[in-house]
Amino acid sequence: MANRHTIETVDRRFRDIMDKDAPFGGKIMVFGGDFRQVLPVVPKSTRAETVDASLVRLYLWPLMEKIQLSTNMRARTDTTFSELLLRIGNGEETTIKENLIVLPQQMIVQQSQNGNPEESLVREIFPAIEQNYRFVEYITERAILASRNEFVDNLNELIIGKFPGETKTYISFDAEEDDTNNYYQEEYLNTLTPNGLPPHRYIIKYIKTYT
Repeated sequence: MANRHTIETVDRRFRDIMDKDAPFGGKIMVFGGDFRQVLPVVPKSTRAETVDASLVRLYLWPLMEKIQLSTNMRARTDTTFSELLLRIGNGEETTIKENLIVLPQQMIVQQSQNGNPEESLVREIFPAIEQNYRFVEYITERAILASRNEFVDNLNELIIGKFPGETKTYISFDAEEDDTNNYYQEEYLNTLTPNGLPPHRYIIKYIKTYT
């Protein structure tokens, strides 16, 4: 996930320190990663800009020795899923238009005719949540991943709404330090969802669980 510009900076610094015009000043560097998983995160970028920030665009990439792993250790108990991931990562999976692939039917959550997609997803991952929400194992063994913080917040609010009990909503007070000209309005700051911080409207319920 490292941005190639970061690696280029390290390369230049090592050349200066070692006073040697060789990759990383002649030092051996070991990189680890998997392009099948997550590319570098470039905020508000296009697909081309994200690919351009990846390690394969580094000017040192042709000089690197590539060692490939072939066994998915996390999915080794599910060989069908593991082999699917490898085929997708190797570009061997059959594609349709615009380089899209067809997911196996057992991986697809069917949307109910009258419901919204989020409701269908929650029912699939958290079946009978109204009866099982008190059990720790039921909650900790399930998770829904999303690509953006706003999607996470919407799903959290939807799931919390299914729990019985009184809802408590906490509102944050957002302000910019040293903003003497009042460039950053509070309404705008309330829309930001930085990593590691709760959303502007934080909704919780107190629930007693059983182990």
